[in-house]
Amino acid sequence: MSASAANPPEQSTTDGAALLEVRNVAKRFGALDVLKNISLNIASGEFLTLLGESGSGKTTLLRLIAGFEQPSAGEIWMVGERLDILPPYKRRVNTVFQNYALFPHLSARDNVAFGLRVKNTPASEISGRVEEALGMVKMQGFAAARPCKLSGGQQQRIALARALVNRPQLLLLDEPLSALDANLRKQMQSELKSLQREIGITFLFVTHDQEEAMALSDRIALLRDGALEQVAPPREIYAHPATAYTAQFIGQTNLLRGEIRGSIATCGALRWPLEETDGPVIFSLRPEAIRICADGKRQTNEVKCRGSIRQQLYGGSSELLEVDCGSGQTLRVRIPACGPLTGEHEFIFSLADAVRVQE
Repeated sequence: MSASAANPPEQSTTDGAALLEVRNVAKRFGALDVLKNISLNIASGEFLTLLGESGSGKTTLLRLIAGFEQPSAGEIWMVGERLDILPPYKRRVNTVFQNYALFPHLSARDNVAFGLRVKNTPASEISGRVEEALGMVKMQGFAAARPCKLSGGQQQRIALARALVNRPQLLLLDEPLSALDANLRKQMQSELKSLQREIGITFLFVTHDQEEAMALSDRIALLRDGALEQVAPPREIYAHPATAYTAQFIGQTNLLRGEIRGSIATCGALRWPLEETDGPVIFSLRPEAIRICADGKRQTNEVKCRGSIRQQLYGGSSELLEVDCGSGQTLRVRIPACGPLTGEHEFIFSLADAVRVQE
């Protein structure tokens, strides 16, 4: 069940005024509903990420905002102006694509200047604006180089400069880091966030990588099968997922399925008091919220269980344990690195860390 159906996602923006409003937008290709009644506000100066697996509709939504596709229903507004009825070239929106789409026969400077020349910008103005855009991405020293002489990260910066030179109100980024190797990708994440803060332009970023979304975003809009599952800041969407899908997609979790009877929640081998209505229930419990109980003691607001370690995966600063708690229940537990563990141990977690979610 998506949040839009049973638990509408939070639509408050950051402190800035709403720059973009997506109002009940749907998109169909033939009989296929790719987007279903999407409503989303983006604040001025916000870094908002559209996150979702392949086919969730995130790139389609980006293309609707850019003007490359038209909505089947709904409207898109930008600072009080109807956006979806305007052609792409009249929108104060620019897009950075996954493959950068740089012209191989042009220098970095000429790639950045291309859009201004197409718009017949006075030559006296072009030079200064190109230098300004190259300065924003710290590529002045590579202005004469052609794309084939630039690294992947440098090409990405030129693509950003080419978009920024048009002074857009909104910058759309369609998985622009996916072609980079892991180390460069991490570096560019940091640079992209710093650049966005420095220039103050609103970024709408598309990715399928939840770690990237968590690192960069002011808010994350999680899409599932064309509908919004949850919209929230990274810390909130991680700590308080609204649905089981969100809990599993954003990081790792233990989904505890059980029932409440007589003010007792029972999920497999786990039982604890819970003053709620009887019926089926699902909780999300993050692996790092569980710890080994060395002294065997627990507080009244804690749940304790005994389990056998079936597998231990070393992860540098931490270890991921697979723990058999009996009754067919296995828990994933993340603890600080401590060396090999075997046999049975007692584990404990706080009641507050078991977050109730919808199906």
